[in-house]
Amino acid sequence: MLAPVDDVVAWGDSLDNLLECKSRLVFEDFLRTEYSEENLLFWLACEEYKKIMTSEPEIITAANRIYTEFVQVDAPSQINIDCMTREDISENISQPGPKTFDRAQRLIYGLMEKDCYPRFLKSDIYQALL
Repeated sequence: MLAPVDDVVAWGDSLDNLLECKSRLVFEDFLRTEYSEENLLFWLACEEYKKIMTSEPEIITAANRIYTEFVQVDAPSQINIDCMTREDISENISQPGPKTFDRAQRLIYGLMEKDCYPRFLKSDIYQALL
């Protein structure tokens, strides 16, 4: 499914415009070619985590899934965060709260904004959509 041209043009304005759009799969495809899709997948998982803060068992399950998939050392889709942030999450994962992944999510957002996003805008994948 191709993204509407207005959406594609708006992606060039900010990373937020791209992340808010349902057609962001194009960005995920680009990240996959760069072996860094875990950044977007982690960011999206954190956004979903923030929405489910309703019941403790659900919170714990979701937090453990994010931790196991993205945060712990040697995770299948380990994100690139500093050891202090990783340790902080590890120490608090037994009692996760609404802000458990906030610092890591901000770091990953910054990484995407400064590194992946500018390369995406220059990529053939993006340019072909304009």
